Amino acid sequence: MKSENKLIGAGLLTAITASLCCITPVLALIAGTSGLASTFSWIEPFRPYLIGLTILVLAFAWYQKLKPQKEIDCECETDEKPKFTQSKTFLGIVTVFTIVMLAFPYYSGIFYPNTKKQIIVVDKVDIQTIEFKISGMTCASCEEHVNLEVNKLNGIVNAKASYENGNAVIEFDRTKTNEMEIEKAINSTGYKVTNKKEN
Repeated sequence: MKSENKLIGAGLLTAITASLCCITPVLALIAGTSGLASTFSWIEPFRPYLIGLTILVLAFAWYQKLKPQKEIDCECETDEKPKFTQSKTFLGIVTVFTIVMLAFPYYSGIFYPNTKKQIIVVDKVDIQTIEFKISGMTCASCEEHVNLEVNKLNGIVNAKASYENGNAVIEFDRTKTNEMEIEKAINSTGYKVTNKKEN
């Protein structure tokens, strides 16, 4: 029974660790400490292995729980009810929680506020587009965090971060903000601007 609890604990731990790189930006947003967002981005390359380990551990825990028990040839009383933490219900709850944690990167965008705002452009000549190369973004949650911080600036017409491309393409009114302010906003998230070029 103790080994089942260890398996369940290991499954939970690996599931949380696998999603930590994507959970941290949301927690940083909630806590108001943007700089912490990229703290666990180093975990991202290990995510597939952690997911695989989580699935193996939980599959083995379910196998242990569902396999037929050996009959004990004993006159002793064995009708003792197992603890809740050793029940199928608890293992089911842990499994559902694990699935929710592993899927976190796919629905993390719902935790970010809407960054759309009304744009008033006085003169189109003042609109400039710059691509910022960014290191440290690992999932859609990272993208949302960068978009949110950049859109807090006045004069942002459009902000589109992409973790797959490792960049953010920012369209802005240069009479209201500038490259340095945008770079500062991106760096405040914990991700770093490594290069920039005008489009």
